[in-house]
Amino acid sequence: MITTETCDSLLESIADYTVNGNINSEEAIETARFVLMDTLGCGILALRYPECTKHLGPIVPGTYVPNGTRVPGTQFELDPVQGAFNIGCMIRWLDYNDTWLAAEWGHPSDNLGAILASADFWSRQQLSTGKKPLIMGDVLEAIVKAHEIQGVLALNHSLNRKGLDHVLFVKVASTAVACHLFGGTKTDVIHAVSQAWVDNSSLRTYRHAPNTGSRKSWAAGDATSRGVRLALMTLKGEMGYQTALSAPMWGFQDVLFGGEQISLDRPLDSYVIENILFKISYPAEFHAQTAAEAAIQLHDQVKNRLDEIDRIVITTHESAIRIIDKTGKLHNPADRDHCIQYITAIGLIYGEITADHYEDETARNPEIDRLRAKMTTVENKQYSTDYLDPEKRSIANAVQVFYKDGTQSENVVVEYPIGHRRRRTEGIPLLKAKFIDNLKTRFPKRQTEKITTLLNDPHTLKNTTVPDFMELFVI
Repeated sequence: MITTETCDSLLESIADYTVNGNINSEEAIETARFVLMDTLGCGILALRYPECTKHLGPIVPGTYVPNGTRVPGTQFELDPVQGAFNIGCMIRWLDYNDTWLAAEWGHPSDNLGAILASADFWSRQQLSTGKKPLIMGDVLEAIVKAHEIQGVLALNHSLNRKGLDHVLFVKVASTAVACHLFGGTKTDVIHAVSQAWVDNSSLRTYRHAPNTGSRKSWAAGDATSRGVRLALMTLKGEMGYQTALSAPMWGFQDVLFGGEQISLDRPLDSYVIENILFKISYPAEFHAQTAAEAAIQLHDQVKNRLDEIDRIVITTHESAIRIIDKTGKLHNPADRDHCIQYITAIGLIYGEITADHYEDETARNPEIDRLRAKMTTVENKQYSTDYLDPEKRSIANAVQVFYKDGTQSENVVVEYPIGHRRRRTEGIPLLKAKFIDNLKTRFPKRQTEKITTLLNDPHTLKNTTVPDFMELFVI
């Protein structure tokens, strides 16, 4: 039996926070409500795309789970593991949900796959035996905690520099909160989270040329569903592993992290969700969000002079150059939405960026690749420094167009994207409008209004049962 005296301290810290941590920040709970709103909207919008919906439903066609997890925007009722995969896949498909940038990058709202699937399934099982279900206040707290676990792990541990994918931190966070939502104790959470570390990590292969592909859109669904699976196994009595991280030779740290200790850079509280980045205006990899905004600002100036362009300079930060600086052929939507040049070209040409702009029909426009070929990316060292500064957390980009006649546009600099904490007052009304627009792609007017009314009423939302909330999203 693992005890807090014998296990890796990281396991104990995560479990103690998950089970006993009190969320006292009103800002954190309020932001969690916006996360819930935005994340579900992103998932609903993704249902327009067959490449996403082909992954949804039960593994075995026709399988129906009584009192199972509902998948928003569908009529599926699934076991919670497959339900988490479905919800997680929808959420991440369009690269439009929230983002956390640190030594490691990621999307903490990916954990809503596990949170909503576990909370709905557990609550419906409780109701079937006359017991109390979870309420949405529990879900909001779970959102805060999942964001915090994933985000704080990411502050000083770069999985990407080891060739590993950020969804490992999704799996760890999802395992912890799912186990707790299912009624697990602190010891249970320690056991379950140890399994998540032993489970290993996906490679980043599918995020980089020449292998960039659609797995990056369902990888988080896979991770969050695996978290649910490990939680359920633990609650059936499966043992955990006390030194899953620190065991010499065989632990995660020695095998995959070169002996580097995995630790928490700050106490677990509510820092991450309070500083979370929303993708409000553009479905694009977050390191390019400000480049997109700058390009769109230049659209009116350049739209009638595209043939006169000699070169385009994108001034950016080191992480953007490492991840999304791409030349040459782009093979699919997953490749395009992770290319800062493609995103910038779309902004300059069209004056907007939507998910449809990554599809083949738009990509066939020869003007896009013509502009890409004229682009140069340059690192600004100050941008890279400010990106890692915990007091700034900027994601700066600048775009400037140079013409053949020797003239040039202004150098448009955007330090903080519209979804940044520093622009919350400006961003939240746009986030709400984005949510409504996304709902309208799937639901009739009355249902859209009912969902929107509830999510805009914090007190009523917190006290709504999870099954009643999820019922609103059945189509």
